[in-house]
Amino acid sequence: MRARRAGMALGCGLLALALGLPLAGVATADDSPTTGAPPPLTLVTLAGAGTAAGRADAEELLARQDAVLAAVGAEQPVYRWTTALNGFAARLSDAQLAALDDQPWVASIETDTVRPLAGRTSLAAVRGAAASPRLRGGAGVVIGVVDSGIAPQSPAFADVPGLGADPEDFAGACAEGDGWAAEDCTRKLVGARWYVEGFGADRIRSSESLSPLDVLGHGTQVASVAAGNAAVSVRVEGRPAGRFGGVAPQARIAAYKACWGAPDPTDDGCSTADVVSAVDAAVADGVDVLTLALAGGEGLDTLQVALLGAAEADVVVVGAAGNSGASSYASHAGPWVTTVGAAVGRMSRGRVTLPGGRSWTGGGRPNDVRGTAVLAQDAAAPGVSRRAAGQCRSDALDARAVADRIVVCRRGGIARIDKSESVSRAGGRAMVLVNRGPGAVSADFHSVPTIHLSAADGRTFSRWVARHPDVPLRMSRVLGDPGTRRTAPWSAAGDPRGASLKPDAVADGDAVLGALPESTGRSWGVFSGSSAATAHASGLAALLLGRHDDWSAARVRSLIATSARPIPGSSVLEQGSGALPGRAPTAHLAFDVSPRAWRRALRTRSLDRLNTSALLLSARQSRAVRTVTNVGTRPEYFSVTARGFTSHRVRVQPLAVRLAPGESTDFTVTVSGPTSPGVLDDGVLVWLGARGGVTRVPVALTR
Repeated sequence: MRARRAGMALGCGLLALALGLPLAGVATADDSPTTGAPPPLTLVTLAGAGTAAGRADAEELLARQDAVLAAVGAEQPVYRWTTALNGFAARLSDAQLAALDDQPWVASIETDTVRPLAGRTSLAAVRGAAASPRLRGGAGVVIGVVDSGIAPQSPAFADVPGLGADPEDFAGACAEGDGWAAEDCTRKLVGARWYVEGFGADRIRSSESLSPLDVLGHGTQVASVAAGNAAVSVRVEGRPAGRFGGVAPQARIAAYKACWGAPDPTDDGCSTADVVSAVDAAVADGVDVLTLALAGGEGLDTLQVALLGAAEADVVVVGAAGNSGASSYASHAGPWVTTVGAAVGRMSRGRVTLPGGRSWTGGGRPNDVRGTAVLAQDAAAPGVSRRAAGQCRSDALDARAVADRIVVCRRGGIARIDKSESVSRAGGRAMVLVNRGPGAVSADFHSVPTIHLSAADGRTFSRWVARHPDVPLRMSRVLGDPGTRRTAPWSAAGDPRGASLKPDAVADGDAVLGALPESTGRSWGVFSGSSAATAHASGLAALLLGRHDDWSAARVRSLIATSARPIPGSSVLEQGSGALPGRAPTAHLAFDVSPRAWRRALRTRSLDRLNTSALLLSARQSRAVRTVTNVGTRPEYFSVTARGFTSHRVRVQPLAVRLAPGESTDFTVTVSGPTSPGVLDDGVLVWLGARGGVTRVPVALTR
């Protein structure tokens, strides 16, 4: 049984002050609507931690909540929270909101908002799915997925032989609902709950299900990448298309549906009140890993306080950095959350080759195809414009002109995968998709073999096709290295003025294969965003806990983050320690943080002493101390070097240590150099173990 450890109570206002983060928006009478519509939910957090911190019992917290509600004359709240935090969500009048300001137990007041999911699903036909090399890992571990629900019928979540040991301490339930029965939970899918009061049952789309059942597909994909069964046969339209497996295929899944589809897809999202309720329930149920592939909001809001409570319960918390890199900093700024951004570039690639050897390479997973090519705009169906045909819109292509040929389609107008479906319906053999302007290329799963070219390559290739309509060419898959990773330009970077260095790491977040619910019309599809990267990190956490069920959440968190490999050309505020590996970390140095230490460090404003596996140092800080522990089974020598810094001298003492199993030692980082405001210097401390392990500690100097 994994230990659940205690922390100390502290109000949200003091937490925000210590973090240097803004408080969540405080509701006032002016925030209430002036129409006859019911007021939005107000999220009220009371001083003192939830029961997960071990400082109070549920009855005491409920009595305190009742006292506050009675003092402002409020009815029973919509939600109560007692485990991850102490608070409630209620619909309050203007007068009641104003009265809350005078209540001594109230730490923060926040108006409920809807947060977007951190990924985009593509409903695509699948060809050539890659086999998962891992058949085992994560047995006995429960990953709680707070998302849009789950599809229990997917083979990725089937109750199959070989799942290994069952979880010992998970106490979740299987909540029934529309299209969902208690029997839908199994040894693989061990729990399911749903929360809709914040979003509003009257605001969901007609195809939604008031149950844990996933309709959007996002939650199913996240869960399958993290812990989908091993060696699942991927079939499309009755044909085999390879095999699939999650990162931790023996881990169990508990689904907490708090994200919903609206009539207008741009309004899809997750009410903060619903998400916090899901987090509170997941911690009470006893999940080991908690993953949230949704935007985290700004500052120390109610959700971040709830996630602090989860960390105090010794849960590994993993959150998505977000996909709005051009307009906002990384979500989940608290150091108790492992925040994961997205990397791109390591996609499958394809090559189109002309007679004589000239070729272009782009994203794609094509089979070997030979044939002549035709520009889609030159193959318009009767009555269809050249523009519509060039974009390969539905029913825009003349089957007589494209039959058995490679069709060159322009990007734009409709979804990429819909273009290949249009080519397939018209009888085309394959597709070359060309960008019309700046933009990334992708390796989606298409209905026909496809290669996606950049705008420059696409223009050159299209000119050749126009001049040589009857000359055969070849499409093939590029073998070997799938390309060079880079941080996705849309992946949110960390705030240089923040409380901790974010994101902690990045992982693949482009065209990641995952399972889909039947309601989407497909069984498999790809999705992109930091949600896919978050799912990967959650699976790695389950792999470690499956091997070491006595390890703390903080230890697991540090081993995951420090196992990443830096991406050249990206700062540590863009990538953290770098790109996460595809397998469980094997290094033996870890940074332990007691669950009590989070609040203690915040209360005493000693964040520089918090034993995190990253350093964010300002001009006022020229020295930091960290403690490393040998978590291996043998004595081992470790040595350290500072790399990558360009304008500062970074010294580490001692430079080498010998640690017995379980032994710890402090090391000191001293920085000297210019202190010009706004100048960023960054690098990494690399610890090398005698047994081959590598531990990387990112450092950002915002001096």
